[in-house]
Amino acid sequence: MRNYLFIILCVAMMASCSTSHKKYHIGVSQCSEDIWRDKQNSELRMGAYFYDNVDLSFATAYDSDERQVQQIDSLVAKGIDLLIVAPNQMATVTPAIDRAYDKGIPVIVFERKTNSQKFTAYIGADNYEMGRLMGEYIASRLGGKGRVMEVMGLKGSSPAIERHKGFSDAITLYPGITLVATLQGDWTEQSAYNVVKQYDGDLSDIQFIFGQNDRMAMGARKAILEQHANARTLFCGIDGLPGENGGIRLVRDSLLDASYIYPTHGDQLIKLAVDILDGASYQKETNLMSALVTHENANVLLMQNEEVMRQAHYLDQLNDKASAYLRQLSYQRVISFLALGFVILLLVLAATVFLYNRQRQRLSKERLKMERARLDFFTQVSHELRTPLTLIEGPLAELAETPDIKYAEANTSRLFDIVRRNTRQLTHLINQMLDAQVGKQPLEVSREQADALTVGETATPKTDIAAAANLVPTPEDAPTLLIVDDNADIRTYLHAILQSRYEVVLASDGQQGLELARRVVPDLIVSDVMMPVMNGLEFCQRVKEDYVTSHIPVILLTARALSQHQVEGYKSGADAYITKPFSPELLLVRIDNLLASRHLLKNLWEREPLRDVTSTTADDQPAAPEVHVENEKENPFITRFKSVVESHLADSDISVEILGQEMGLSRVQLYRKVKALTGCSPVDMMRKARLAEARRLLNDTDLTVSEIAYRVGFTSPSYFSKCYKDEYGKVPGEARK
Repeated sequence: MRNYLFIILCVAMMASCSTSHKKYHIGVSQCSEDIWRDKQNSELRMGAYFYDNVDLSFATAYDSDERQVQQIDSLVAKGIDLLIVAPNQMATVTPAIDRAYDKGIPVIVFERKTNSQKFTAYIGADNYEMGRLMGEYIASRLGGKGRVMEVMGLKGSSPAIERHKGFSDAITLYPGITLVATLQGDWTEQSAYNVVKQYDGDLSDIQFIFGQNDRMAMGARKAILEQHANARTLFCGIDGLPGENGGIRLVRDSLLDASYIYPTHGDQLIKLAVDILDGASYQKETNLMSALVTHENANVLLMQNEEVMRQAHYLDQLNDKASAYLRQLSYQRVISFLALGFVILLLVLAATVFLYNRQRQRLSKERLKMERARLDFFTQVSHELRTPLTLIEGPLAELAETPDIKYAEANTSRLFDIVRRNTRQLTHLINQMLDAQVGKQPLEVSREQADALTVGETATPKTDIAAAANLVPTPEDAPTLLIVDDNADIRTYLHAILQSRYEVVLASDGQQGLELARRVVPDLIVSDVMMPVMNGLEFCQRVKEDYVTSHIPVILLTARALSQHQVEGYKSGADAYITKPFSPELLLVRIDNLLASRHLLKNLWEREPLRDVTSTTADDQPAAPEVHVENEKENPFITRFKSVVESHLADSDISVEILGQEMGLSRVQLYRKVKALTGCSPVDMMRKARLAEARRLLNDTDLTVSEIAYRVGFTSPSYFSKCYKDEYGKVPGEARK
């Protein structure tokens, strides 16, 4: 694939050489040198690859106003066609920019502003908004209370001024937040280290430090930890660059609590410059979009940026190779050039066919992997949105049935209806949004959306359902339900709507749920899918594979609403799949139906006759029991239970403990499993088996009633007669007649 791209690039550049364009010389004046500007310069060069008539000249002032003024004048003297400049300081560098503009040279100011309106276009991020949003973030992280410190960038530079203003305006809205000090740095890590080190106030009680870029945030961190090794101060900055020392990696590694991506967009700068020089339409002021980097999204952003940087580096290599190749071709005569061009075109066609066949399978796998990653992202978003919606819709439905709401005043009823209607509308919109985005393109979560999700997760109000649930008694002999969900509010809500009809047991993850399922042997399990330690799919599969719990029906209750997710759930053995938010009535009906359909053994010995326990061997000893085996589709537990029971019909001393030992279960486990499947205890099922065999013997043999009673394990003929009448409505003698 790389060779293919190289050939295409060569052909494109050769084609461009055949046409004549005006050569544009663009000067770039950078105020300093750091990894942010290295990234931007790389993007400027990459953007120039797409314009064969663009030549770039770079100059770096290394944070010196005097040097930058000299460099701008020097670029103008060389006859540049356009100037791209990031002013070190507004007041001192502005005159040099004005001189270039007055000479008719278009000027693009980027990242930093000047004191003058003599510029052709401005492009950069909104530094005020960045400062404001970082102030809002810090206030949110501290819960509206705490002591914070700010370390500013170079004095007199527009980003430092605007970020400070935005930060101060945001902090002012929180009376509980105290801005202890605003220290003056110069964008470097060492400057932040020095000013924090020299600060004569108490650093041990600073909860958060905002560095106006990531390097200063790290310098402040170093100074704090040197004085207070155990300090719990949090740090955040701005730039959010990828790479070894970039802000994204620092956030991912928890060295910084957050950063804010300050976009470079060198390629966009080049396009704007060419549009201006070509006389095309352009926007005079362009604010670049940005995004907050937190620990939750740092890893994804880092992987994305590293892939972009890898591709950019590879494009640089392609450009170098193509340039060298074209320099060699320039020395050949026109006929050789045309012949070579023809050969290259043939090679392109051949390479296209060859590489298409060779790479198709690999690209298909990569595409599936990317689709899976995107699906997982939206699944997580769906889970985070649907869970709180469940905790809103469900209680609202319960409240709607209470007298307080049914007979409320008109105004109260109208307000309640508005809440319910808008909740349903929000659910519908979320479903549409997630379904559309999963089917089309990845969802870009903005800073405000990310904050909303975080607030929704951490500020969910705790309901009083648990307290109210203790007031409702659970019926005796009620079926036992196991609820498995890592969300405490969901567990509380499910307990509230189920405990009046069932005995409810709670678990917070799949591992704990599996242990409880083996110990309690519930009648039914309701489980979430997305859980820590052990997810719901693995938990369901383990339940169905375990001999003790394999009979228990499992309902997966989850926000994973796509069809492929439901297929995964049913493949793991789930008996039902209900998506959040859900109707309590639907959940109750599904539980009732599953419980009703599980009584498979109740008439087990009525369907087919037992083996003949009266047959004997040549030694007049009872013959070995002829164990009945159901068809291959029958539940293995049913087959085994029938076999064990039938082999002990004549044993009057058989106990549940002995039956359990032969089944490989404890007495409690056997009782609960048989009870769940039949509604009867093992002792009841043993008596049913004996009476069914006695009924067959009465019809098929001449044995007396007493002989039959002893044959099937009864120690008293009178008790046998009583049980027989209770089961079939007649005493044994009447049944035989």
